[in-house]
Amino acid sequence: MATDGDAVVGFVGLDDLSLDMAASLLRAGYKVQAFEIDETLVAKFLNLGGTRSASLIEAGKGYTCTPWDDAYDNSLRIPEVAALIVQISHVDQINDVFFGQQGVLKGLQKGALIILRSTILPSYIQNLERRLGGHLLSLGNNNPHALVLKSVYSIDLTDEDSMAHLIEAYVSRGFSEVLKGRTMITSSGRSEANAKAQPILSAMSEKLFTFEGEVGTGSKIKMVNELLEGIHLVAALEAISLCTQAGIHPWIVYDIISNAAGNSWIFKNHIPQFLRGDTKVHSYRTVVQNLGIVLDTAKSLIFPLPLLSVAHQQLILGSSYGQGDDSDVSFVKVWGKLLGANIQDAASAELYEPEQLARQIVGKSVVVKRIGFIGLGAMGFGMATHLLKSNFCVAGYDVYKPTLTRFANAGGLIGNSPAETSKDVDVLVVMVTNETQAESVLYGDLGAVAALPSGASIILSSTVSPAFVSQLERRLQGEGKGLKLVDAPVSGGVKRASEGTLTIMASGTDEALTCTGAVLSALSEKLYVIRGGCGAGRELNYYSLFFSIIAFSGVKMINQLLAGVHIASGAEAMAFGARLGLNTRMVFDFVKNSGGTSWMFENRVPHMLDNDYTPYSALDIFVKDLGIVCRESSSLKVPLHIATVAHQLFLAGSAAGWGRQDDAGVVKVYETLTGVKVEGKLPVLKKEVVLQSLPPEWPLDPIDDIHRLNQSNSKTLVVLDDDPTGTQTVHDIEVLTEWSVESLVEQFRKKPECFFILTNSRSLSSEKASALIKDICGNLSIAAKSIENIDYTVVLRGDSTLRDAAVSLLGEMDAWIICPFFLQGGRYTVKDIHYVADSDWLVPAGDTEFARDASFGYKSSNLREWVEEKTRGRIPASSVSSISINLLRKGGPDAVCDTLCNLQKGSTCIVNAASDRDMAAELRGKSFLCRTAASFVSTRIGIIPKAPILPKDLGINKERKGGLIVVGSYVPKTTKQVEELKLQCGHFLKKLEVSVDKLAMKSLEEREEEINRVAEMANLFIGACKDTLIMTSRELITGKTASESLEINFKVSSALVEIVRRISTRPRYILAKGGITSSDLATKALEAKCAKVVGQALAGIPLWQLGPESRHPGVPYIVFPGNVGDSKALADVVKSWALPSRLSSTKELLLNAERGGYAVGAFNVYNMEGAEAVVAAAEEENSPAILQIHPSALKQGGIPLVACCVSAAEQANVPITVHFDHGTSKQELVEALDLGFDSLMVDGSHLSLKDNIAYTKYISLLAHSKNMLVEAELGRLSGTEDDLTVEDYEARLTDVNQAEEFIDETGIDALAVCIGNVHGKYPASGPNLRLDLLKDLHALSSKKGVFLVLHGASGLSEELIKASIQRGVTKFNVNTEVRKAYMNSLSNPKKDLVHVMASAKEAMKAVVAEKMRLFGSSGKA
Repeated sequence: MATDGDAVVGFVGLDDLSLDMAASLLRAGYKVQAFEIDETLVAKFLNLGGTRSASLIEAGKGYTCTPWDDAYDNSLRIPEVAALIVQISHVDQINDVFFGQQGVLKGLQKGALIILRSTILPSYIQNLERRLGGHLLSLGNNNPHALVLKSVYSIDLTDEDSMAHLIEAYVSRGFSEVLKGRTMITSSGRSEANAKAQPILSAMSEKLFTFEGEVGTGSKIKMVNELLEGIHLVAALEAISLCTQAGIHPWIVYDIISNAAGNSWIFKNHIPQFLRGDTKVHSYRTVVQNLGIVLDTAKSLIFPLPLLSVAHQQLILGSSYGQGDDSDVSFVKVWGKLLGANIQDAASAELYEPEQLARQIVGKSVVVKRIGFIGLGAMGFGMATHLLKSNFCVAGYDVYKPTLTRFANAGGLIGNSPAETSKDVDVLVVMVTNETQAESVLYGDLGAVAALPSGASIILSSTVSPAFVSQLERRLQGEGKGLKLVDAPVSGGVKRASEGTLTIMASGTDEALTCTGAVLSALSEKLYVIRGGCGAGRELNYYSLFFSIIAFSGVKMINQLLAGVHIASGAEAMAFGARLGLNTRMVFDFVKNSGGTSWMFENRVPHMLDNDYTPYSALDIFVKDLGIVCRESSSLKVPLHIATVAHQLFLAGSAAGWGRQDDAGVVKVYETLTGVKVEGKLPVLKKEVVLQSLPPEWPLDPIDDIHRLNQSNSKTLVVLDDDPTGTQTVHDIEVLTEWSVESLVEQFRKKPECFFILTNSRSLSSEKASALIKDICGNLSIAAKSIENIDYTVVLRGDSTLRDAAVSLLGEMDAWIICPFFLQGGRYTVKDIHYVADSDWLVPAGDTEFARDASFGYKSSNLREWVEEKTRGRIPASSVSSISINLLRKGGPDAVCDTLCNLQKGSTCIVNAASDRDMAAELRGKSFLCRTAASFVSTRIGIIPKAPILPKDLGINKERKGGLIVVGSYVPKTTKQVEELKLQCGHFLKKLEVSVDKLAMKSLEEREEEINRVAEMANLFIGACKDTLIMTSRELITGKTASESLEINFKVSSALVEIVRRISTRPRYILAKGGITSSDLATKALEAKCAKVVGQALAGIPLWQLGPESRHPGVPYIVFPGNVGDSKALADVVKSWALPSRLSSTKELLLNAERGGYAVGAFNVYNMEGAEAVVAAAEEENSPAILQIHPSALKQGGIPLVACCVSAAEQANVPITVHFDHGTSKQELVEALDLGFDSLMVDGSHLSLKDNIAYTKYISLLAHSKNMLVEAELGRLSGTEDDLTVEDYEARLTDVNQAEEFIDETGIDALAVCIGNVHGKYPASGPNLRLDLLKDLHALSSKKGVFLVLHGASGLSEELIKASIQRGVTKFNVNTEVRKAYMNSLSNPKKDLVHVMASAKEAMKAVVAEKMRLFGSSGKA
């Protein structure tokens, strides 16, 4: 991995594992040097290509030194050693190796990395770390050497970065089928040390387990593995002793168990050496010593290890046999003497192949026409249904009736009793739990034996004792019906039972085996047969070629002994690991690749980690099975200490009430006693606590640097996005939905910093998606080559399996970067764990609803493990690099750049991030393939966020059209958001629910009918200016497999596409909820080929404008991801984009008039015709207007008149508001506040100035609380309006000085002035307006931010109107001329009332339109 060829790794101490590690490092491009005194090892090291170091000091040095070496001692050499690997076998070596006069620390300098290989206890390693941390500090900054280091190399010896970094590494060989003896490393250390060591450790190992935190984890995990190896060893020895005493050949037991559930790595690899006599007594003494250390540690933690304690005592007994010459005696001889079993002779007896006999039997087996099956429990049901799949006719029986129903639904026949099930069968399979049940179904009431036809065969697969089998054989012979018995215990679990891949151990007469061979073969992957008649009896010797039928019940018993002990030992080991503070999932991953693994460990421990005790095999079964083992061992006089303790543990679990739960539940015994939790789920964390625990952000905002680098770097960022949600954080970026070479060339010619390609691959199978990505990448390559000086980087937002498709076309990238941080979506990555924010908590991503997606689900929250999961193990978690938040925030961009640029070519790297500033970018000409969330793209190209986009920003806030909301996403968050949307917006939203059942599960006719129904209704609603919600029914329908779920998704998605395609009315906006939904609608329904991301409708919710080629050019398209926002987010977006009840407020109308140099007419209306006349004129003139209601009109028309005006304003296509005019009493004004008016006039002109101020202020405060504009009058107009007359002597002009006080005290928004204007008709001499006074009032109102209003506009000349507007009037009240037009229309007789109404409306409309033109508001809407 070393890219510059200069990185050196030093070794102190060598062994075979060290040599393997060194060879791996050399292959990765490192240089290696070592200090070792064993010449044989040194010679091997040199042959590999390593360099020998003459001393401990030199092992930690590089090849160059400071130019003043003669002036100062060797501690001033500048290290080029990337890491020093130190091997320590005893704690006493620490002082000499590290801190002695010639210790390795003399050659180490700033930030040195030490990798410690040791078997010493964790406490000693932790103490060493503390001492190393203080070593350089002990020099002191006043020391001459320290001064040189500080002045020349900026090494501050009080800075923790100057201290040595320590990693503890437990190195072993992996024993799994994958690793096959290759190197495996478990490392632990603090985050900075881990980050530094990870590339080197990965280079040295085939599999790497990294634990972050205190050092010493490797020693701890070693103890857990040794615990399992010790227990498994003694259990294996007990099993061999039992089989010997039971008269079963040890090698046959070995062959069978090695392929059965009782197998373990120790059994498979140790027992052959044991049986051959190759293991000696003295070889166990080291095991005893190591197990003693484990027990001492458990004792110090007050943690019980009953199984290990017994195993330890047994091994002490065996290894203490003899001293001196006797210690070299074979262990098989010693163990046989201790347990009273002649194992050595048994192992030497003549042998044959049970599998070969099985093949012979199956080859001549007879045809079986009908099978009876009694016992449809967990395994029995799987076995019986597999026989159905194998084309056997099977009749089943079980006491649990629902199981019988399930079996009938699977195609089986059912019987109501054992007798009924056994009629006319050729073979009867008995798969009940125990001897009592077997006795009952065979000989009890309505038992099977009486009903069996003559010559039938019985396969007994229950776990019973050998004695029971022997007795049953004799009883069947006594029936006189020629009934045959095959003893066939099974092993393998529920899954293998249903797949027909069990291990079966069968024994019986030749005839019985021939008659049942076809059935046994169908059920098994491994079939072992021991030939021999049932009359051979139990007096067996080892030279006989045949065993009796009871022999294989004995083998089953031995298998269950081992299986039970292995489950219990797995529980003990995992609980102990939890008590040691280890990550239990990583413990499991380590052990399953190590010598401590077993079949049961790998199968049952996942249940413990998931805290899932669904009973695949009940705990009580092992209470029974190990009970049989203990009883038989007593009968055979073989002491089985381990099996007996395991039995007691299962008994304890059953006594606690867990007997009917899964047998993995035995771990609860340990959990209950000790308080530990084995469950491997990551905890849910308090978000605030996690974020506050992180180092401060890098202090410098990198945005300017990013812009500068982008200007100097011509690379275009090309984002391949599998759904449109990747545009969640960008703006002013284009999105392509097709990728022809021509389109890509056109994009590249624009030389954009970035563009998106919407691949729409999420709904495709992985094969089709990969083919699609290859097609896109191929076109990208062709397009880029056709334009000079074009380079680009690909960001991949899609399933990780697509990475290979991209690489195959683009060539090997320098690295694959994974950065899923997304602030707006609540996505954080801390310590390689990806979290999803849920309110104030951070939930591990693997435990969220998104991880349970039927098509794209995953289990891992740790991104290293997620990579391994998604690549199906091709990229192991141990090979994945990581950039920590510490590095981002302490080292800054330069440190990140160095790390990225030094990654091994083609490697994978995770970027941790908890804020936008944590994001990293590529530098130095490297090519990265990035799999990221939306935040990466905006940070990478230096986009500065902007405020959410609103309709007014796009100039469509005045459009009177309905919007379209389409919801296809099924995640629970979306369902909650839809419920909140209906709750908040149900009063104006039209809702159409599409039946998923009809779309995906019913006939084509029903599907078409549903699509037509929804499309037709949506067209009507949108055409009626109603925002319309189309949503799929919320009941999630999934398939049995991921591909079936994808097919259902496709049917639903394609139906939504067709619905939207059939909506011909152009919507005001379109909102698509869900990734697949938004992608399909954009590309297929709306036929968009290019769109522009204009911004976000809400944080994390992108908003596009559709291109000119689409079906609705320019329509805003809101892409609402399924995983963004809280429960109110969807409602918030819809409310901000929905058709507003009013296009404007009175205040906005007057403000626009003030800015535009015109005035708005406020027209008094008295009925529906009046309101319609004003609206019709306004729409015809494209003018804003105000509908005005006088108190006298309200008295006559009441609330219906107000409702009529409000409705007319809401339905209008131009801005119309409703105003309450001349409120002269508090009562009527307070009532008006809640009637729907936009504004009101407080008329206290009849009061004294003081009282007018008080009156107006009171109402103003109330109205402003409801966001209503307040108009008031100062001065008093003469004239008559609605039967209210003010005589000339009562009139008075507005005083400027009083006006200033009035405005300041009342807080009004608009002032109705008296400058000689009147209500009603002007005198014959015409209006006499004081324009000079108006000018002074305008100067005041401009300063105060108050609008000027002129009542009495009827009869004013065009010149006066224009002069008034020039002097600040923005609202003219018009009443008299409109009323006159109405009254005059009534003088002409009409045939019908509707004609009267139409005539009156047209007459008023003409006057209103003329005034709008006069006021200058025409064309200003």
